[in-house]
Amino acid sequence: MLFLVMIVKFLVDDRMKIVTANVNGIRAAGRKGFFDWVANTKPEVVCIQETKAQIDQLSDALYHPAGYHCYYHDAQKKGYSGVALYCRQKPDEVIVGMENEEFDAEGRYIEAKFGNLSVISLYMPSGSSKEERQQAKYRCMDHMMAKMEEMKASGRDYLICGDWNIAHKNEDIRNWKGNQKNSGFLPEERAWLDTLFDEVGFVDAFREIEQEEHQYTWWSNRGQARANNVGWRIDYHVLSPNLKGKVISTEIYRDVSFSDHAPLIIDYDYQIPQ
Repeated sequence: MLFLVMIVKFLVDDRMKIVTANVNGIRAAGRKGFFDWVANTKPEVVCIQETKAQIDQLSDALYHPAGYHCYYHDAQKKGYSGVALYCRQKPDEVIVGMENEEFDAEGRYIEAKFGNLSVISLYMPSGSSKEERQQAKYRCMDHMMAKMEEMKASGRDYLICGDWNIAHKNEDIRNWKGNQKNSGFLPEERAWLDTLFDEVGFVDAFREIEQEEHQYTWWSNRGQARANNVGWRIDYHVLSPNLKGKVISTEIYRDVSFSDHAPLIIDYDYQIPQ
């Protein structure tokens, strides 16, 4: 019996559970039970986007949950953007910002290094509000493509988790016919992901496993979009090529609504380097 318990423990411990969640306001998500859910889910790393708070507004113990090392990168503009990482194991190093002054002012990138592994919380811009923001989104895409080519060349293991604000293929959006001229599903944006996945070789972790139809991570607050599952899959775990084949299981958590996004949970056949 003891031998079986040891085997089960080994199998469980050998998994690395990573969560990405756009909380659309970390204080609002906290009031809806997000931190209780994290405590029950027990991920190794939580990648959070849209904290919409300044660091000095997050001094309460609620925002520094027990058992986690917590790191925040807020935007200069109050109540806007912001990313965070919660890590069970203390990282060797934390990098704040993507080395781009325009987007680092918006709090869009934070990276934790564990040995040869980097886990990143990324919040790509949305271009839906006006053309000026769409052009900013294209600039961020260009910068990130160059950065990710450098990541690949480095030989490190990378998990870039977050809200990418692009639905890749028709199966990633319920109303694909009606959204082809809308930001988030523009041909140029989808082609960018084609390049990232098909040419550069990064991996859409969710698609490593066969999925049922109509799996989405974001729904508009208009109408009954969430109730009717008229959604978009715009939240991703993106893996460096050397992590292909490491996905064990995937889940989009929908039982409780913490924001207009749903957390994406993926288990990996990988252990965070000690």
